[in-house]
Amino acid sequence: MYADSLTLITKNALNQLKRMEESIPKYLVSSGLAGAYIGLAVVLVMIIGGQLSQASSPYTSLFMGAAFGLALTLVIFAGADLFTGNNMFFTVSTLAGATSIKDTIKNWFWCYTGNFLGAFLFCLIIFGSGIFATITPDHILMTIASTKMNLSYSEAFFRGILCNWIVCLAIWMGLRTKSEPVKLIIIYACLFAFFVSGFEHSIANMSVLTLSLLLPHPETITVAGFAQNLVPVTLGNIVGGAVFVGMIYTLLSNNNKQHSKEVRTIKAS
Repeated sequence: MYADSLTLITKNALNQLKRMEESIPKYLVSSGLAGAYIGLAVVLVMIIGGQLSQASSPYTSLFMGAAFGLALTLVIFAGADLFTGNNMFFTVSTLAGATSIKDTIKNWFWCYTGNFLGAFLFCLIIFGSGIFATITPDHILMTIASTKMNLSYSEAFFRGILCNWIVCLAIWMGLRTKSEPVKLIIIYACLFAFFVSGFEHSIANMSVLTLSLLLPHPETITVAGFAQNLVPVTLGNIVGGAVFVGMIYTLLSNNNKQHSKEVRTIKAS
């Protein structure tokens, strides 16, 4: 039932592993693009949110959530390597025997590093552009960043699980349809759900929290708060993508023999 989808995921993981082994710098650039693309969506929703909150709109979070689908749309359709998606990809490929645990850890490290560098450099460009030059400490960006930084460890962890569960489901369902419009609907629906629900995405948070630190901010926003959020959210994202999507659908597959045979064929080619 799921063998074809699992095979596509395994092919993606092996392709990434090959590109990473050929050139770490190029892979960092590809990962960096994902961080920047998500950063672009963050900037978009913060501008929308800032304008709507000033107007005291009760629909601020709904409009912000509706726009955030741009993040995963750019990553998937333009092409870039996203850490949270790889939590699912490399779990599936490793369970199939196509990649090793060492390969998985190595990929996650370099992809996460690239995502962070891309997000950070993008935030520096945004800072230099002056788009948020007139921002005040009570702007919605600061409110959101402050809330994220002051979550308890357990809250951040479990919100991270829920978030990447939904994000990886968006990727998983997208692989199971050939219709591009349907893929877009899936992406926007899933990202709307996680954004409006207040779940935590580590790569998106890189941009949210970095921007809040670069701009004039209240005392509740600190470098320590950055780490306090990112560590548990990242761990939660790993669990959400690896366990709740990658591992579960591998276990649910009623045709693992076919999948294993296809994996051997892929590795031999």
